[in-house]
Amino acid sequence: MRKQRTHYDKAFKDNAVKLSFERKNVSELAHELGISPALLYRWCKEYRERGESSFPGNGVRSREREAGRVAELEKRLKEAETERDILKKALGIISTSDR
Repeated sequence: MRKQRTHYDKAFKDNAVKLSFERKNVSELAHELGISPALLYRWCKEYRERGESSFPGNGVRSREREAGRVAELEKRLKEAETERDILKKALGIISTSDR
């Protein structure tokens, strides 16, 4: 039987990370909080990388920026491909008319 996945809110994660910075033994703190040490280490890593913007909830806010950037790059790629195709056709027309 599968174990039910537990979801922790932002406040709990923030407090756990701040406590881990004060303590030397992170594994012991994780066991006191009832979470796995690997999970607490992952939260600490994310907090160090993103600071206060970490733990946005379901990854929505952190991916919005990335999704916008991807959409912009896809648009620019499509425009570049269209320009390339036009130039290829123009080169083909010019090269056949010279012969």
